Amino acid sequence: MTWRVTVLPKGFEFDADEGETLLRAAERAGIRLPSSCRNGTCRTCHCASDGGKVSYVVEWPGLSLDEKLAHDVLPCVAVAEGDITLTVPAARRVDSP
Repeated sequence: MTWRVTVLPKGFEFDADEGETLLRAAERAGIRLPSSCRNGTCRTCHCASDGGKVSYVVEWPGLSLDEKLAHDVLPCVAVAEGDITLTVPAARRVDSP
């Protein structure tokens, strides 16, 4: 199963495979999202979402309860469980070699 991911404000779109982190799916699609640690602690990838459902590959990612309730996401450890829209102003396309 795959889920559609939209990245605002630029309107980038890509598919995330079941079990694949949003960050990895974006990279596979040639879209660079801010990232650093890739384990859910540094918060470099922290972004807002439209409330689409995600699960996490770590037990407790670096989000406060209030951030989780606001549907904030850490794409480096988040796996889509449905279509989702992320707001990532610093997202950009990576040129193919």
